Amino acid sequence: MSLEQVTEGLRERVGDDSGLGATLKFDFGDDGIVFIDGASSPNTVSNDDNEAECTITMSMEDFMSMVNGDLDATTAFMMGKLKVSGNMGIAMKLQSVLN
Repeated sequence: MSLEQVTEGLRERVGDDSGLGATLKFDFGDDGIVFIDGASSPNTVSNDDNEAECTITMSMEDFMSMVNGDLDATTAFMMGKLKVSGNMGIAMKLQSVLN
């Protein structure tokens, strides 16, 4: 799956009001960045590399496994496949958006 497809999928799931109330960035390394501005109204999703209150670093492959339900976020975190920097509470809120 391409970065554009992931960005569009997140845009659909986030919608106009994700309930995050904060900024979050997915860093997929060489595959790119997805930035979610859940503090703006309406919420926006882009590929801009902006500063975020929470950054989740993981591979695109692991992200897709997580979204498809093949990889649990907690398990990914414990295995070191998912790293969180910044406000961990925002990452926890994200789970409800992705489900």
